[in-house]
Amino acid sequence: MVDPDESPTVLGGTQQDEGIMSRESLIVSTLVELADNLVDSFDIINILTILSDRCVEALEVDAAGVLLASPGGELQFVASSSESMRVLELFQIQTNVGPCVDCYRSGVPVVNVALDEVNGRWPLFASRAIEHGFHSVHSLPLRLRGRTIGALNLFRTSQGSMEDDDIAAAQGLAHVATIAILQHRAMLDATTLNEQLELALTSRIVIEQAKGIIAEATHCRMDQAFGRLRAHSRNHNEGLTGVAEAIVMGTLRANDLDNPK
Repeated sequence: MVDPDESPTVLGGTQQDEGIMSRESLIVSTLVELADNLVDSFDIINILTILSDRCVEALEVDAAGVLLASPGGELQFVASSSESMRVLELFQIQTNVGPCVDCYRSGVPVVNVALDEVNGRWPLFASRAIEHGFHSVHSLPLRLRGRTIGALNLFRTSQGSMEDDDIAAAQGLAHVATIAILQHRAMLDATTLNEQLELALTSRIVIEQAKGIIAEATHCRMDQAFGRLRAHSRNHNEGLTGVAEAIVMGTLRANDLDNPK
């Protein structure tokens, strides 16, 4: 018989339980945040930047990035959690080789791959990723009902397998982002869809310009500049593209941006 004054073991507040709940809480809040972005001013850059950031915060990964396919099937870089990740995603597009490319083409996850043991699978990509300090990679499809629209890349600086729960959580977040994007596309005609994709690519250009301005004005690295851009966007509940445009237009000074915590 359980003593009513004693909490059952399964409800105990151990540090391990608190860590698990913290991760679960963050994943739930991410789902809410993704849903909250399904508004008239839907911004693909925002959706996928949130996805990248939250994977790093909630899961055992050190960097995340997303490649999204255009209507013609060409992969495009859309979002990443760091500058190193952006460089690697662009490298995959330029060489048309890498885990994200394979994942998109097959629609099948690429998980628990040690980059120093790829056995010639992506030799150029593997060596470039190791140069950036990454040693294992996981790529999950943005896929729904047989349709693959892109892929989510997850990198770790350490070797070793990801936990099954982390892989499932990451795939779940990718599914939600996929549903959001496909539902949005379903409401658009072909012309408007192309305009939206062009806008997303233009937004990336504006963000890169803003990063350069911030880096020069504050004497920081490009990844730190992006961190300030993201922090200001999040803290002030403003779109990432909008903050970047304000920097480029000069209506917001680089030195007035919030610093990441």
